[in-house]
Amino acid sequence: MTAEQRRPVLATHSGKFHCDEVFAYAVLRLALGFRAPGQDHVLLRTRKQEAIDSADIVWDVGFVFDATTNRFDHHQSGAPLRADETPFSSAGLIWQVYGEAAVAALLPDGGARSFAPRIAAEIDESIVRRIDEIDNGVSAAGPIQRDSLGLASLIGDLNPNWDDSAANGPGAGDAAFLEAAALASAMLRRRVDGLRARLAAEASVLAAHAAGEDPRILVLDRGMPWKNTVFSHDLPVLFTVSPASNGNWMLDTMPPEPGSFAQRLPLPEAWAGLQAEALAATSGVADAVFVHLRRFVGAAQSRAGAVELARKALAG
Repeated sequence: MTAEQRRPVLATHSGKFHCDEVFAYAVLRLALGFRAPGQDHVLLRTRKQEAIDSADIVWDVGFVFDATTNRFDHHQSGAPLRADETPFSSAGLIWQVYGEAAVAALLPDGGARSFAPRIAAEIDESIVRRIDEIDNGVSAAGPIQRDSLGLASLIGDLNPNWDDSAANGPGAGDAAFLEAAALASAMLRRRVDGLRARLAAEASVLAAHAAGEDPRILVLDRGMPWKNTVFSHDLPVLFTVSPASNGNWMLDTMPPEPGSFAQRLPLPEAWAGLQAEALAATSGVADAVFVHLRRFVGAAQSRAGAVELARKALAG
């Protein structure tokens, strides 16, 4: 047995590739810690049944779904469906088994690893389900349309054109397949990190709110997204204090609902449009910097000053 034969063989179909098997391959590489085909695994794009039967992991080809033997096709009669009867693609089938491990591989060691189940579930709903729908042309809601700027279209565009020499021969499209997988992997990496950051911000906001002296004033030691956490956890926040990049401390009002430009409690009308000395004299906060004319945001030079502005605004 050669060294190459001892490497795990990952097999999918040859010919034109689609988003589902490309995305599935990106997920497998992340979950299994593979670097590149030829180094620690073999990527086999084929329709030869003997080669498919002997592979270690097979997806989008073979007419078999059996997760216990790492067979993940969805073209056969009786292929699995989601709970709402949306058909799985190979991406969805692979994600159910390997998605959480792929996410965990993209998260830093430590507390962030605990986010893996939540991130995997959200990606399944927001991305993988969409890949399933597009690949099958249908969802629980009915026929679907493909977005020309969506991931499926962008990956499809990477297939060699009919008159490209790369479109012919025994390795037709293999190099383009790896290029497409790199695109899928980069997208997944950025999405996972964005969701990690959102969940980390949520944890920080909840901790800061719990530690605050007044539940109506949220004080953050770093700038971060906070409004969605306030809404989703129904926190009674009216004002948030956080540092700005210019050294000041911002005082933000809380909108009554997502997307609203109104405020649960605007800053005092007497402060509207004032700056520096005029605002300090009117508000009684010595280092006050400004309050916007529309009364939705203000600033002070210090954390204590911004908190004091919030307290005075609450007092009316």
